[in-house]
Amino acid sequence: MADDFVFGETSFSDHVVKRRQAELRGLWHAHRIAPRDPLPGRPVELTVDVGTDYRADAVYAYWTTADEQPWGRAGVAAVGQVVSLERVGVRWDDLIWNYVELWRGTLPAQPDGTHVRYRIEVWDAQAGRSAFADSGTSEPLTTPPFAYLVDRRQPPAWLYDAMIYQVMVDRFYAGDGQPWSQVSDLSGIVGGTLNGIRQKLPYIAGLGFNALWLSPVCDGPSWHHYAATDHRRVAPHIGTNDDLRTLIREAHAMGLRIILDYVVHATSDEHPFLRDAQANPDSPYRDWYNFTHWPDQYEGFFNLPIMPHLNLENPATRQYIIDTALLWLQDYGVDAFRLDYAVQPSHDFWVALQKALVAANPECATLAEAVASPQHLLTFEGKVDGCLDFAWVEAARAAFATRKMDLPAFERLMSRHQVYAAPSFVRPTFIDNHDMNRFRFMAGGDTSKVRLAAACQFTLSQPPIVLYGTEVGLSQQVDSRGNLDVTREPMPWGDAQDRDLLEYYRRLCALRRQHPALRRGAQRTVYVDDETLAYVKGQGREACLVVLHGGAEAARVSLNAVGLAPHLRDALSGRPVAVSNGRIELTLERDQAAILVPAAQPEQ
Repeated sequence: MADDFVFGETSFSDHVVKRRQAELRGLWHAHRIAPRDPLPGRPVELTVDVGTDYRADAVYAYWTTADEQPWGRAGVAAVGQVVSLERVGVRWDDLIWNYVELWRGTLPAQPDGTHVRYRIEVWDAQAGRSAFADSGTSEPLTTPPFAYLVDRRQPPAWLYDAMIYQVMVDRFYAGDGQPWSQVSDLSGIVGGTLNGIRQKLPYIAGLGFNALWLSPVCDGPSWHHYAATDHRRVAPHIGTNDDLRTLIREAHAMGLRIILDYVVHATSDEHPFLRDAQANPDSPYRDWYNFTHWPDQYEGFFNLPIMPHLNLENPATRQYIIDTALLWLQDYGVDAFRLDYAVQPSHDFWVALQKALVAANPECATLAEAVASPQHLLTFEGKVDGCLDFAWVEAARAAFATRKMDLPAFERLMSRHQVYAAPSFVRPTFIDNHDMNRFRFMAGGDTSKVRLAAACQFTLSQPPIVLYGTEVGLSQQVDSRGNLDVTREPMPWGDAQDRDLLEYYRRLCALRRQHPALRRGAQRTVYVDDETLAYVKGQGREACLVVLHGGAEAARVSLNAVGLAPHLRDALSGRPVAVSNGRIELTLERDQAAILVPAAQPEQ
């Protein structure tokens, strides 16, 4: 079995160590504010580390609440206002074998709805020079400002209870009577359409999902449309703009929210804006991109020229992207956005986008795809409603698919991970997505391992996401490293589906809907060993007990049932479970889960 592959940076590595060492030697703020999601009327504390490469006689924060770029020099504000930070300590760090200074300061409280921008300057009076965190440059306006939004808003209630089904439009369903196109490889158009998805809405809703995540629909040269040539036109091979309106209207009628995958950070290299910027030195679009050598060299997604990054610090570019999001939200009825590659745009951009979307529709939700450490994800609190949980998926795949992490280690990571971020910061879970190997492939084709991981996922207090086909046993032929399209096979229908697995997922959706403790209840581990993990969700007589057995052989476990309802049943098997003297005795087969829920008293 090949090593697991998660697109982006998640694992600890030499690269992570070297980057951290560079941060410790430099000026490191990294959006460290307290509280992370500021409330109206509350001051905000800033923290910055001054590393070994810099001398600090003073540290200043220049800030503004107007739509302008704050900056200054040597403690004198040129734009905005200034506050001084104080040195509060020195610490030794073995990673650089040297000392780091710790500085803190406070920005004043602001009213509801305020967009605060700030920059932090480290002033070296002896040398008569300054440097700005986190860039280290002496020129403040060369990098975006730090930012946060002051408000009382919480993510919409529907998001906490969401069960999300992820679809790649071209790969889901061509439409009644329409065959898949025959292609030589999976980089070509297979034939899925928006009308095909509309015809399969009863399938999605019937499984129990209440939210549908659509891959990008904007016109572009690739089949998946992650690189757009027109942000406001639906790609003709998947349908029309009216088809999208109809799909959203009918989805809403079935109780399905629509989450639209939105790529704000880049375009296709065939986009008319880029072509004009390259052809005309006076083009109004020249500043829409970050040219390193005009006209043929520019910054791009993972340095790829086919996806040039947009300059979202340019006001015209930013307004276009925000206005486009408002178009999908207000004119089409989109309910939420999955924000692609969120680590690229500045937090100042995310604050501006979030403020505009919430003003237009307070029920709109934003979920960032930030493939980064949990520490980095904390910086998105208050700027978006949540981030996809890559740390959990990496651990879950290691625990349940490849067995490279034992269950005690998984339990320790999971229990700490669940309390690391604020409860209001949503972190949807998944066991696979379109940018990694299918879970079943990593599990060697074993669907019992899929069931076990899904049982864990659907009993956590975060919205579960299921990639199309995972629920019916869809896998892949070869490892995806170097070619992600191999994970994106067309959805199987009819007899090609694993119906038993499909019914299992239907049961998980029903259980999560019927038992609030599973989706919102506090979690408490009651047993763990190398092969079995058991935890209680919720409290009192409504609490549920989840047991996950990952052993290669059947096992019998004895669990404490104190505090649970006096009568229980395993909702996955349907069998009653006896409680005797405050304990439960369970026999579980290889890779089997049990979800024990309160049951009516059996008839005498």
